[in-house]
Amino acid sequence: MTEAAAATEVDDCASGTAVRPRPDGQDNYTIGEVVALTGLSAHTLRWYERIGLMSRVDRSHNGQRRYDNDDLRWLEFVGRLRLTGMPVADMVRYAELLREGDHTFAARQELLVRHREDVRRHIADLQATLAVLDFKIELYGGAAR
Repeated sequence: MTEAAAATEVDDCASGTAVRPRPDGQDNYTIGEVVALTGLSAHTLRWYERIGLMSRVDRSHNGQRRYDNDDLRWLEFVGRLRLTGMPVADMVRYAELLREGDHTFAARQELLVRHREDVRRHIADLQATLAVLDFKIELYGGAAR
């Protein structure tokens, strides 16, 4: 399975907030357009490619990077992983496993399951912190009366 196919699977179950202004087959985005669509910097996009987080991006006849909707879907997936706090090394490992093919399903699943447990622990920590904040806000609200 390719990065694009995996990203499509994620996109299929996503909230539908992804922005892809051009239909598949007519999608051809410059790096500046991808910057505007994703909020990532051009430096970050180039870095993702350099470290192997993105597979090789197509180039125009004059060497400029050309992105497509699959690239945008992949970047959306990577953004979700970043939002969860997944380390870059783990994201790169996931991308490497993906490029290796279907025989890496188990390894990819293990990586994601392990990270999901980290996310669940972090959510629990945040909920406990939120409870403390709620208590303090109520305490100060009562003192002001």
